[in-house]
Amino acid sequence: MIKERTLKTKSSLTHKLSLKAQAFKAKIVEHAKTAALKLSDYMVLITTFILMLGAAYLVYLFQPHYEQIRLERLNTVWGTAFVILAVSLLVIKVCFLIYILVLYLRYKSVKSVSDELLPTCTIIVPAYNEGQLVWQTLLSIANSKYPKEKMQIISIDDGSKDDTWQWMLKAKEELGDRLEIYQQPHNQGKRHALYRGFHLGTGDIFVTIDSDSIVKENTLRNLVSPFVVNEKCGAVAGNVRVLNNKSGIIPRMLNVSFVFSFEFIRSAQSSLGSVLCTPGALAAYRKDAVMACLPEWINQTFMGELSDIGEDRAMTNMILKQGFHVVFQRNAHVLTNIPEKYKNLYKMFIRWERSNVRENIMMSTFAFKDFRNGPKTGTRILLLNQWLKVIMAIPLTLLMLVFIFTHPILFISSVLLSILIFSSIQVYFYAKWHNIVESFWAYPYSIFYAFALFWITPYAIATASRKGWLTRGLETK
Repeated sequence: MIKERTLKTKSSLTHKLSLKAQAFKAKIVEHAKTAALKLSDYMVLITTFILMLGAAYLVYLFQPHYEQIRLERLNTVWGTAFVILAVSLLVIKVCFLIYILVLYLRYKSVKSVSDELLPTCTIIVPAYNEGQLVWQTLLSIANSKYPKEKMQIISIDDGSKDDTWQWMLKAKEELGDRLEIYQQPHNQGKRHALYRGFHLGTGDIFVTIDSDSIVKENTLRNLVSPFVVNEKCGAVAGNVRVLNNKSGIIPRMLNVSFVFSFEFIRSAQSSLGSVLCTPGALAAYRKDAVMACLPEWINQTFMGELSDIGEDRAMTNMILKQGFHVVFQRNAHVLTNIPEKYKNLYKMFIRWERSNVRENIMMSTFAFKDFRNGPKTGTRILLLNQWLKVIMAIPLTLLMLVFIFTHPILFISSVLLSILIFSSIQVYFYAKWHNIVESFWAYPYSIFYAFALFWITPYAIATASRKGWLTRGLETK
């Protein structure tokens, strides 16, 4: 009788998990489909094209004025220096894009290996004020097509102030021994939650996933396969897409930006074995590589203060420093929530840019040394490009403000025309591999960034030593 009840309970649990799996599949399929655009979406896209085409006409109309300004500048030393600098930066940018294109064309993702060859892996999910999202994340992981006996799933509540722990308990009730959950005594930050998870992990590979993200069925096996076929591989970056891309204009725009950033830029970096950042939403690390740098990572400081941001790029840097390769897996998808409001978005970007400044400094301490066997020039070119963006951020922002006050129409029209030209690269890439209608969001995003987010990098540079995640509230990240 007891045996029969046990079988029924297991059958019921299996049925529930099956239903949950179907729900996740439906959600992912819904994400993949193109949602009908709202009237406001059409208005944004139409307005964007009117602005860009109008700008192109104004540039044509005011061509004599542009020529006059150019000649006036060439008559002064500072003006000549500015023209040379502007042309040089444009040439460097075009050459770098061509270089990235060549690398991208060489990229190939690693196909999944067989179940027998898949390594044991520990999946670590730190959570803070995520509520129901953490439950969805954990169930999506449990429903992965990965040998269950080779998976260890750990979730750590980092002192949440909402009902995150209750949702973790619910996941534990449904998944049983497949899930381990822990609570931090108080909020210590994502780095400390991961640190605890690394020490609890028993797998040969550590996988970190944000608690507001959903992985597809084949994500985990695709993510860890490079470790099997390449003994030099120390870390793998996943392919991040926007989960809430139908819920607002900002997520729609960022979804196109994410695709270009990951599937184009990181694919190119991967060809060099030098992906500069493994994203917090989805990344995998060789356990030996993590344990070798863990004390340095948890005690990392910047200007005398313990670092509490940029844990993903810091780990990437420390693994590169050991001589390992860091690659990107285009076929390892994760869907993650991103900010829907301007305030939350710029706070996230500030955190990213501060981390970028700090880790550029850290990477510079080893990138120009003999840090690994084989070619290193490509890695150094990637770092120099990062530094160029940082170094030029403040001067270009100041010049922009000067031009806005002295020649507002000429400046704005030339910027919009530049966006029309350069953003077309992103549009073409997204349209080729995904959806032509959605690809047009690259244009409004570039305009949005140029006029509403231009200040972030200079501000982040000036405040690089400041601590804090900025997005620790209960609002959407």
